[in-house]
Amino acid sequence: MINPPKDLPLAEIIPDEPLLLMGAGPVPIPNIVSQANGVVINHLGDTMNQVIDRVKLMAAYTFQTKSKKILGISGPASAAMEMAISNLVWSGRKILVLKMGTFSGRFAEMATAVGGDVTILENNDYKPFTKEEVEKELNQNDYDVITITQGETSCGLKNINLKEIALLAHSKNVLTIVDAVCTLSTMELPMDEWKLDVVVTGGQKGLSSIPGVSLIAFSDKAWKEIESRKVPCPHWCLDARKAYGFWNDKKYHYTAPVPGILALHEALRLICLESLESRFERHLNSSKDLQKGIESMGLELFIPEEFRLNSVLAIKLPQGINSHDLIEHMIKAYYVEISGAFGLDIIRIGQMGQQCRPQNIIRALYALGMSFKNMGLDLNLAAGMAALEQ
Repeated sequence: MINPPKDLPLAEIIPDEPLLLMGAGPVPIPNIVSQANGVVINHLGDTMNQVIDRVKLMAAYTFQTKSKKILGISGPASAAMEMAISNLVWSGRKILVLKMGTFSGRFAEMATAVGGDVTILENNDYKPFTKEEVEKELNQNDYDVITITQGETSCGLKNINLKEIALLAHSKNVLTIVDAVCTLSTMELPMDEWKLDVVVTGGQKGLSSIPGVSLIAFSDKAWKEIESRKVPCPHWCLDARKAYGFWNDKKYHYTAPVPGILALHEALRLICLESLESRFERHLNSSKDLQKGIESMGLELFIPEEFRLNSVLAIKLPQGINSHDLIEHMIKAYYVEISGAFGLDIIRIGQMGQQCRPQNIIRALYALGMSFKNMGLDLNLAAGMAALEQ
């Protein structure tokens, strides 16, 4: 018989003082969200039905939609992306993917896997797509679906022309799938007003909930396409029609992630209490303050201000600095963790949900400046901190 492994408590791995998560996600969560995540109830009982109804109501406010086709997903935001793709794309369907970086490019992989005819419009100069660029492509070729990412977290780029592109697609009867994983509740995204057909988000970023549970909202137009499709959905768990049975008709689909949904309930409730308007302002001001501090100490931001993503800031790595060593020093010396990148010479700092608190910004900026100085970079940390205070 194989002997059991020795006692392996988490305390041997997790530091005594929790890290301040200031990367591109997951983010710190409020205590009330954490407490909800520790509760288990019957996933088919009356209490759960009430929770689901309230989650949908609060999610509709957050998505800014009157649609009743809002579903929770037992999986990360990538699962929400895959639900959108696998329910609206099948063999013979033509898909236009607007690729601005790593995460927007995932749509192409997902659409190809389910048999879609995929065209990638790629922007390699880290600038958002313009309406004119997309209009040219839509005039030259017929498409059924276009995928767009509002905020490309891999490089800190904001698609500032999303509204115009979405309205253009709507006018040409092309369905839009929007990745709002790091932007929902951090900046304006009125689903109905902008005629968006599908919006996906994850719990672990702007919503300040736990990872592993995500949300998706469908327009009535998109839902009609799903209901009328003749081929079965290739993913049983991600079949939107089956999921709708649980989220709207109280039918069994599979055992829902009860603690995650309860955590999501509390996270959405906090958003409603704060209001989207106040939340947008808080995120914008927090990000601008941090940007000012970063630049004042002598560092350079990767994306120009006019299309810089507020929720995830990308900072150019000075020559001779290794991002892994920098991040490790911040963790060990200051218990602050930020993110590296996907092949780019940048580091990334998040400004989403609970990250956008003055005490977190001050601590993150100080840890960043001191760690750079420890690695021999001549920075004016005092000027950065002073700019932040002002």
